[in-house]
Amino acid sequence: MYKKILVALENGRADDTLVPHIAELARRLGSELLLVHVADGFAARNFEQLKLAESDEMKADRAYLDGVAGRLRGGGLTVTTELALGNPPTEILKTAQARACDLIAMTSHGHKMIGDFFLGSTIEKVRHNTSIPILVVRSGSGTASPFPGK
Repeated sequence: MYKKILVALENGRADDTLVPHIAELARRLGSELLLVHVADGFAARNFEQLKLAESDEMKADRAYLDGVAGRLRGGGLTVTTELALGNPPTEILKTAQARACDLIAMTSHGHKMIGDFFLGSTIEKVRHNTSIPILVVRSGSGTASPFPGK
């Protein structure tokens, strides 16, 4: 059903909730995972235009993606990674389309109206601009990390 799942990672605690759900789904369906993190700091947003060097934040994000991918591969899953640069909703949508993903998995922080107004909602922007199904897992939903000692 879902051959390639884009997993939007934040490089934060919310990922500890999302990754176990998606790992289990991928195991059951035989899906390939594409782990994506969107670096959106100044260097990332202006990387190409200003011909900047990769920032420490971008290097840390890449190392984070590689670490999560390695642990998932150790569990027998097929995993690729992509560090995108720029606006998170835009880059998630662009990557999902370009890499022919048939499911986008993301976490929700449970902001209520005022929080979404001030903070913006990546999920809202993604869901309103794609026909690809989206799986949203609420951050902190109680699933244990699939990575012992993490």
